[in-house]
Amino acid sequence: MDFKIINNGVIAPKGFRANGYKNGKYGVGVIYSEKDCIAAGTFTTNKIVAHPVKLSKEILKKNRDNIRAVVVNSGNANCFTKDGYYDGKEMIRKTAEFLNIPEDSVLVASTGVIGRKMPMDIITQSIEKVCNMLKKDSNNNNFANSILTTDRFPKTIAIEFQVNGKKVRIGATAKGAGMIAPNMLHATMLSFITTDIEINPNDLKNSLQKSVDISFNNTIVDGDTSTNDTVFILANGESGIKYEECSNLFDKALTYICRELAKMIVMDGEGSKKIMEVLVKGCTSKEDAIKASKSVVRSLLVKTALYGEDPNWGRIAAAVGYSGADMDMDTMDIIISDYRREVYLVKEGNPIDNEDDEDFKLARDIMKEDKIKIIIDLKKGSYENIAYGCDLGHDYVTLNSEYTT
Repeated sequence: MDFKIINNGVIAPKGFRANGYKNGKYGVGVIYSEKDCIAAGTFTTNKIVAHPVKLSKEILKKNRDNIRAVVVNSGNANCFTKDGYYDGKEMIRKTAEFLNIPEDSVLVASTGVIGRKMPMDIITQSIEKVCNMLKKDSNNNNFANSILTTDRFPKTIAIEFQVNGKKVRIGATAKGAGMIAPNMLHATMLSFITTDIEINPNDLKNSLQKSVDISFNNTIVDGDTSTNDTVFILANGESGIKYEECSNLFDKALTYICRELAKMIVMDGEGSKKIMEVLVKGCTSKEDAIKASKSVVRSLLVKTALYGEDPNWGRIAAAVGYSGADMDMDTMDIIISDYRREVYLVKEGNPIDNEDDEDFKLARDIMKEDKIKIIIDLKKGSYENIAYGCDLGHDYVTLNSEYTT
């Protein structure tokens, strides 16, 4: 790699601070920059849109050059609520007041149960507490934990690379475990990215969009697209390095950050035990490669086969078949791998059909691993795509049937 992994997530880049606090099931986290930031965001494509998404879109439309903070609450989605828009504005107002910054420099995000009135007394008290904490201390772990809902673990990463003897850093923290199947022309889950690169708004937006398309846009846990999906990136220029000096390297690093966060979210899929990486290659178009790979990771039958450690190639083939991608069942290959060993389940359209076969035994052994790679070659063209998914078992049903209680 042209960069190295470092600690401290969103506070790794120069000039950023963050902290968070959890009050029972309700949490509040705040990211703060000492300087004005260029900011960009991508958002859910769900037609039911949470109030914080509306508010943040409005702010970025008017003031993407002077963002100073992001405030996030967990435990309540602030969606489908009568006063939710004004509650979101109050979160912004209180954050601006306690940090002594303009209201139009604060972005907002929420995650949690839809349709419940916001517990504004708890949230505003927590905002004040976190802003006071920020003045004394910065703690990425506190921030990462404050935004979790059904997540089993926080998701955080940071990287560093050098340009002309100066360090450039990108840090990120995300939350997400369920309700994840974004149409990422516009975003996924909640992900917050900071960087000290100097960059103009259009380049930042384009770089984020490309990274999101490659990573989060190819991530499916359960097939549901949230009303609150948001990815923010803030750039404060503190490194002294301009984007033009390292555009390819920065884009590569940002894509790496987003892809690693996407993998963490899949690994934390509600109740999941296994992660699958699905590479579909040999397609006649990029669109076909995306359709086929996402069809496999979305398939409930493939997910349950993964959970049951069953090398059921028929389910994989069927998912490719109904994806709409151009294909020929008589020439396709299906391979599974645990990144050390690999075996053909289907080769040139001919499947393994004998459970006593050594290859079938190897396939069963590979399926026992926690990380599985599925390679599908349609042999029609030169386009390919990678999508990420996880298994689906009993714990997913338990977690989601009891979520609001």
